[in-house]
Amino acid sequence: MKGLAVSLLGLWLVPLVALAQQPVDFNTITSVTVSGGTVEITGSKKADFNSFTMTDPPRLVIDVSGAVFKDVPEELPVGNGTVTGIRTQAYGTESSSIARILIGYEREVETDIQTSGNKLVVKVLGSGGGAVVAQATPTEGQGAPAQGDTAANTQAGSNAQDAARAAASDREAQEKAVKAAADAARAEREAQEKAAAEAAARAKADADAERKRQEEAQAAAKRQDEDRRASEQAAAAERKRQEEEAQAAAKRAEDERRATAQAAADQKRQREEDAKAAAQAAAEEKRAAAQAAAEERQAAAKTAAEQKRSAAQAAAEAKRQKDEERQAAAQARREEQQSAREAAAEAKRQRAEEARERREQAVAARESRARPSQGSAAAESRESGGGAVSSRRKTMTQIGFQQQPDSSRVFVRTNEPVRYTVSGSGKQVVLELENTRVVESNNTLPLDTHFFPSAVSRVEAFSGAGQTVRVVIQLKQGVRYETRQEGGLITLDFPRPGR
Repeated sequence: MKGLAVSLLGLWLVPLVALAQQPVDFNTITSVTVSGGTVEITGSKKADFNSFTMTDPPRLVIDVSGAVFKDVPEELPVGNGTVTGIRTQAYGTESSSIARILIGYEREVETDIQTSGNKLVVKVLGSGGGAVVAQATPTEGQGAPAQGDTAANTQAGSNAQDAARAAASDREAQEKAVKAAADAARAEREAQEKAAAEAAARAKADADAERKRQEEAQAAAKRQDEDRRASEQAAAAERKRQEEEAQAAAKRAEDERRATAQAAADQKRQREEDAKAAAQAAAEEKRAAAQAAAEERQAAAKTAAEQKRSAAQAAAEAKRQKDEERQAAAQARREEQQSAREAAAEAKRQRAEEARERREQAVAARESRARPSQGSAAAESRESGGGAVSSRRKTMTQIGFQQQPDSSRVFVRTNEPVRYTVSGSGKQVVLELENTRVVESNNTLPLDTHFFPSAVSRVEAFSGAGQTVRVVIQLKQGVRYETRQEGGLITLDFPRPGR
């Protein structure tokens, strides 16, 4: 009877404990969206909610019972002209959770809250009513409000304040009610858990007593079984000992027979191994002899191949030397022919240069005879310089103009001293560099110097016929000049006008 009572109590406590430990099925709010003045709150099931308003600033508070948030931000800024923003917060206990949604508005508004399936829809219906009207200012052209209007506005303001205080009182009462409900649920849950624990403890004590009695009965039965098994085991051990003695005798006889057979087999195997070793030794000797003969043949063939390769290399080297000698002879002949052609070309160039100089001298003489005399500065003059210079062709590397304290200088720089000729006629002076060339194209650009307080107006270099460079200096007026050469630098100094 006692065991039956314990079983029934256990069957009653198991559902109770399971009920206490079963997780609460909350309404999971997964999104809060805003579209204009409409706010949609989406949960996993239909919302059970309370709401109240707050002022300064205008707000609407919605508390959803038995709900939690999932992936919803705590703050959602909006600022669309109607809704300023939304804040969310969850509070309560594990078994009684409340999800709060606070909607802020730009002004006091009237709202309509409806449920649509698992959604809670909050819509703005219109303006906030009397409080907004009371704060309106008169427009241009309108008079001051009448006394009756002032009283009405004062009464409306008082009503708004009373409504705000009533809303705050309702909100506090609702919060207290929510807290009281949560406390009551927590106390009820703790009482149920305590009762379940006490009932489970009593059931456990009764079950332990019953289990102990059954264990004692099982121990007595176990001892009887052990005595019986001990007797059976002793008889079995005796039978086993006799069987083992018989098996040992048979094994000894079998071992002796096997030993005799093994000895005979060992002798036979030894004879076979000796014969095999002798055959292998003979085969090794034969293979070694064949390998030695093959190595001798390979060495002879290698020696013959080396000799043949050496002979071929010697023949190739002799042919290469002959080819190089023929190429050297041909190269020497080509160089001699090239030298002869260059000498002939140089002689021809020298003859052409001498002819050109004679023609230029004749032209200059005719121009001098045709031009009227202008004194010593205007008469044609010609001078040469450079002395002994090398026969290598020179390069003009720079041409320039400088202002000196009392004169203007035109200078020409070459890579080494050069033989030159200077001729002057009227407002033009020509410097000719013999056996010279211009490499840089920038050195052939004209130098415009007319804006300087100088007798020089323009300087320009030309590559003349043959291997001559002509530097033409245009003057503003005919003046005397001085020519000087120092190494690869030739200078022409012209006095400034009026000096």
